[in-house]
Amino acid sequence: MATQVQSGTTADRPAFSRTIVRRRPSARIFQIGSDIPRPLYFTIVLLSFAVPIWAWCHYSYSGNIDSFILPTPTDVWHGYQRMMSAGVLVPDAKISIYRIGMGFLLSAVLAIPLGILMGSYKIAEAAHEPFVGFVRYIPVPALVPLIMIIAGIEDQAKILLIFIGTYFQMVLVVADVTRKVPRELLNAARTLGANSWHLMFNVIMPATLPGIIDTCRTMIGWAWTYLMIAEVVACDSGLGYAIANAQRHTRTNEVYVGILVLGILGLLTDMFFKIVTPKLVPWAESQKA
Repeated sequence: MATQVQSGTTADRPAFSRTIVRRRPSARIFQIGSDIPRPLYFTIVLLSFAVPIWAWCHYSYSGNIDSFILPTPTDVWHGYQRMMSAGVLVPDAKISIYRIGMGFLLSAVLAIPLGILMGSYKIAEAAHEPFVGFVRYIPVPALVPLIMIIAGIEDQAKILLIFIGTYFQMVLVVADVTRKVPRELLNAARTLGANSWHLMFNVIMPATLPGIIDTCRTMIGWAWTYLMIAEVVACDSGLGYAIANAQRHTRTNEVYVGILVLGILGLLTDMFFKIVTPKLVPWAESQKA
């Protein structure tokens, strides 16, 4: 009788269950949230760059698109060489990195503590969130004339524009990250005798740090956008100025050089955050695993 029940269990197994059992291991790469082999991952990464480069070479060298609109990689290389020999590309890149660094650092130093306070204390939320939310919806380009009146056209104006563009966004995101700290965790710490100081530095800060780093990773992308706005208007240096100057002189290949340099710098910035995150918040990686 036991044998009959055992065999009947296998035969009567639902069709979807038998399908799952027979599923090939290769099908797991299409499952939501599942990992894929590292060689496959890096192969896809390389293809994500190789395919656009192939399309660029195909359409530019074939002459299907006017070279004024889409110069060939060779023309872009010549533009890069001209900018390097003229001694403008590296200094422009350096001054842009400096402006990004100063504006974003100032924003992070002020926005992160205030965002944590807003997410932790309702009184801080009431005092700051309405005004921050109001300023956040003002388009940053609309503030350019006012910033030029206040700070002129020197580096201070560019740094201020980057600060305004990222600060008010960052404050609200950090506050939302702080509010997501589980109340059960805070209550458990209080039960163990933790006071407000201990809750802030031993519970809230470690719990929010992974989300804060992700926020910084996102906001620095916004910072590059606002840098271009700042350097295109009333500026005589920086990558944004180099791109605008090349456009005015119809040197499209140099426009592409500036765009590619911006993309490379942005990618390096993103890689930096991805590399340092596991080292700064190893507990977040272990939770994901």
